[in-house]
Amino acid sequence: MAVRDLIPWGRSHAVARNESTHPFLALHQEMNRVFDDFWREFRPPADASGSFGWPRIEVSETGSELTVEAELPGLDEKDVEVLLNQGTLVIRGEKKSVSEDKSRHLSERFYGRFERQIPLPVDVEEDKTVATFKKGVLNVILPKSREATEKTKRIAIAAE
Repeated sequence: MAVRDLIPWGRSHAVARNESTHPFLALHQEMNRVFDDFWREFRPPADASGSFGWPRIEVSETGSELTVEAELPGLDEKDVEVLLNQGTLVIRGEKKSVSEDKSRHLSERFYGRFERQIPLPVDVEEDKTVATFKKGVLNVILPKSREATEKTKRIAIAAE
């Protein structure tokens, strides 16, 4: 082994060289490692259910209600189930494939069962909750309970 093989020459990771390894194979392995390190930074975090945050949701709040919108392209309302369970809104369903896998060369579409659990920040009136589905968007309106709206107190700010 030569002394130059022991010095990393400014590289962050020294490559162990094996004299019997073909140089193109070593280059190939190093390039794979570089790309693996690069793409590792872009992996989306999985939530507790492992669904990687699908479907995408938007939660907004007014003084009297919470609104949850979920994008569910390619689904119908019969494919989706909405539940309220102990302060958590649960959206679950299944997106089925429309074609067989034998003719498919590439697919980046999501198929299969999904579930999102959204913890609600306030108590809601479960019996007055309304869900609508239009053009692939699920809209759930959750009226806040009287106790939740009364707990909010405005605090005056004094000027010095």
